[in-house]
Amino acid sequence: MPRLPAFTPSSHRFRLPNGLKVILAPEPASPTASVWVWYNVGSKNEWPGVTGASHWVEHMLFEGSPKYRKGAIDRAVTEAGGTLNAFTEYDFTAYFTTVPKARLALPLDIESDRMTRAFLTDDEVERERVVILSEREGNENWPEFLVEEELYSLAYRHHPYRWDPLGRPEDIRAMTPAMLADYYHRFYGTRNATLVVSGAFDAPSVRADVRRRFGRLRASGDDPTVRASEPRQRGERRATLHGPGTTPIVAIGWHAPAWPDGAAPAMLVLDMILGGASRVFGGGFGFGRGAEHPASRLYRRLVEPGLAVRSGSEYRPKAHPGMLVVSAQGVKGVPASQLESALLEEVDRLASRGPTASELQEARAKLLRGASLAYEGATAVGFRLGFFATVGPAGLERELLGKMLAVRSTAIREAATSILRRDGRTTVTFEPEGGATDA
Repeated sequence: MPRLPAFTPSSHRFRLPNGLKVILAPEPASPTASVWVWYNVGSKNEWPGVTGASHWVEHMLFEGSPKYRKGAIDRAVTEAGGTLNAFTEYDFTAYFTTVPKARLALPLDIESDRMTRAFLTDDEVERERVVILSEREGNENWPEFLVEEELYSLAYRHHPYRWDPLGRPEDIRAMTPAMLADYYHRFYGTRNATLVVSGAFDAPSVRADVRRRFGRLRASGDDPTVRASEPRQRGERRATLHGPGTTPIVAIGWHAPAWPDGAAPAMLVLDMILGGASRVFGGGFGFGRGAEHPASRLYRRLVEPGLAVRSGSEYRPKAHPGMLVVSAQGVKGVPASQLESALLEEVDRLASRGPTASELQEARAKLLRGASLAYEGATAVGFRLGFFATVGPAGLERELLGKMLAVRSTAIREAATSILRRDGRTTVTFEPEGGATDA
């Protein structure tokens, strides 16, 4: 393994008697401090009838607790000059607040108040049901969302990754306030949470403050381990969607390794070469979808010749085997079949020949650049330390970077050949019917 740069900040880690994991990452020069709470609870912990519960609970934790009544959290953070947000994924739910360093006590107070004592009253749950259905309906206006949702529901038959974190609309409409409260009280507790404090603060005094505020909470949180596993796919699966639009979309996915799998580093580099970016070491805050990358294989194969307005790949490992997806949105008049053929030809070419030496060299340079920028700012520090503490064992991030830098062409060919098989392929096509303009 190559020698790695010292890109991660120093941190102090400990666990309270009630099971809460704590990470303190002081940076005296920072003008801000950021508080994150990561729950090892996401849509993977749901079941038919309560899909979307994790996302719904995310909303409810802003709707009141014993000390911070409805609207008080937003007002307090805004008046302090801070920012706050939350997001729900398949494997976790995360909340963060970043404030001027002198106001660090505020987000610590908020999180300790709502961790196990949030108000989920019937009236507030019903009000938020309308908001969540509206959010869901807004997403359904985008063909890309419909294609991705169909892809996962078709590729997974047993594992809870088969539903989107937003949940199924029928479950959102039918879930009762009591069902949502039961879900919250079952999973959202100290044993399933990681608190991260990053930025400018005095570590000994904040350590004592954390023990005082959070140590008084009772130990709670059922085991969130998911026992279901997805059997090997034994045949190609396909679906075609129709709806308003002017251009076709094609998405092709394969089941891909989870974080601990030995093939994950090779697949992450393969994703970089196809799509042009590293989701994990791209620099900045978060692992969102990357922008267009003119040097990537899929861009050169589909966008440059005028077949597609956009094309890329996405592989973000998960706690359980996830998906590698390649996709393209065609230029008006280009048939979906032509997009599919071009996508598969490029994937097959990489699987048979592997990346070039220059592609590997460029990938390594991108990884090192991204790693050097990944921890810039208190918010980014809180994100990355909490994310990796939630999804994998200690040292995962550094080990992953080292293995990705050491990946050779043969390893990428072997991973592609064994994983990107025809009998493990799921393809979803969106055929436009006119009546709308695509983004």
